[in-house]
Amino acid sequence: MNNESHIKLISEGATEVFTFIKKKTKKGPAAKGNYPFYNPSMELNRDLSVALNQWFIDNCKNSVNILDGLAASGIRGIRFANELEGNFSLYINDWSENAYNLIIKNIQNNHFNNIFPTNKNLNVLLNEKKFDYIDIDPFGSPVYFIDSAVRSINKNGIIACTATDTATLCGVYPKVCFRRYGAYSFHSNNMHEIGLRILIGFLAREAAKYDKGIEPIISYSTDHYFRVYIKIIKGVQYANESLKKILSINSKDYFYNVKNSQEIGPLWMGETGNKSIIKKLITYIFNKNLNTKNKLLKLIDLLEKESDAAPFFYTTDSIASYLKKSSPNMNYLFQKINEKGYYAIKTHFSNIGFKTNAPIDEIENIFI
Repeated sequence: MNNESHIKLISEGATEVFTFIKKKTKKGPAAKGNYPFYNPSMELNRDLSVALNQWFIDNCKNSVNILDGLAASGIRGIRFANELEGNFSLYINDWSENAYNLIIKNIQNNHFNNIFPTNKNLNVLLNEKKFDYIDIDPFGSPVYFIDSAVRSINKNGIIACTATDTATLCGVYPKVCFRRYGAYSFHSNNMHEIGLRILIGFLAREAAKYDKGIEPIISYSTDHYFRVYIKIIKGVQYANESLKKILSINSKDYFYNVKNSQEIGPLWMGETGNKSIIKKLITYIFNKNLNTKNKLLKLIDLLEKESDAAPFFYTTDSIASYLKKSSPNMNYLFQKINEKGYYAIKTHFSNIGFKTNAPIDEIENIFI
């Protein structure tokens, strides 16, 4: 293995792994290079995947076949091997020879014998084997692997994927978004929710090609990436039901004080998570040794509340700016909305955002 970058033993969760340390900060995306990188800003991402897989293993009758498909240093897969309990088998794969060698080193360092390291193009591996859980964490977009993943996943399996091409999904590069995802994005206050729903909609359309439907278990946007965990359900009826939840919308029909009419989508307009499963994940997060536990629990609390809420949100700043009035305190705003018989919840997409079923004129009347 080429030691151009210094190899260092680091600790994450309850696991120690060797990594090439290139990134000094826990903020923002990593830079792509020739050597497998360890990105500390993705620790929350990995922490949640540990908790969710423990729930998945505990609720499956048979052994769960897990794949960490684009493993880089192998940290996610190594953590699965060390921190998950129960009946499972684990494949850790990366096409890079440097990454594969580092994965081998980490397996040997931890003395694991239940891990199968592979050094293949992910699409090739997905065409060769079937899995119950497939994790796709690429540098950029996951679209190049979704078709193979949908064909590889077992009945009622889970595809988890990360997308770090946030500028594309958020409307900065609309032509790129259309090429990759077959959808029109929209740069606005709601751009992160639009991007997340475009990603889920893309997964649903790819699954439908093979007579499969989807159920989002949990999905979110945070820091510099989107992350989704999607259950794949086999059957024409499930594919048809999923496709009913994919729509194209007009910007003027859905967003506050938008003057230009623009087509957005197709995008997923159904629920973004399974409320009952998200509630159960809280216990799993409590019971695991996770460095991001407090931050993750705050995120999970928001995701549980908005998992079945109506699509899209308002921001207090945008309403106040349009009305040329001051923004009320969020607690006061929610109190007044509730007094009128409507619900209001915070959204993880924006710290000044909220979701509600109240008509806009009722909301505007609360601003002072």
